[in-house]
Amino acid sequence: MVGTIVHQLTDGVCPEEIEKAGLGAYYTDHGVDVYPQSAAGTPFTAAYIAAKGDPIANLQEDLAAEQKARATYEKLIDLCKDDPDVLDPLRFLRQREVVHFQRFGEALRGVQDKLAEKRFYTVNCNKFMCDDNSCRN
Repeated sequence: MVGTIVHQLTDGVCPEEIEKAGLGAYYTDHGVDVYPQSAAGTPFTAAYIAAKGDPIANLQEDLAAEQKARATYEKLIDLCKDDPDVLDPLRFLRQREVVHFQRFGEALRGVQDKLAEKRFYTVNCNKFMCDDNSCRN
């Protein structure tokens, strides 16, 4: 959605205006397409996706990612001033991150509760009741 907003805002902008806005190098590399990178120009990499194979660690990473996304949307909202065509979708996206954070929190609590449950093991006593060697495992 952010990519669509950026594309809409830059649609029809001439290269001179892009250069004047300080985006000449970006435009040279990517045109008006959105290329996932940080504000400092660091490209997105799969290294940002932290998966450990542990449900608690993974859910903690998910929670952190949702908060980082929420903070990013808040900063974009601050930069946009009063353009409702940009602000409304950004507010929607920010709220979506809040809801995701809540759902991941609920999932984390569920996993923690499940791991804290007492475990019971049962044994099939019949296989140990044979007096001779007629019982087979």
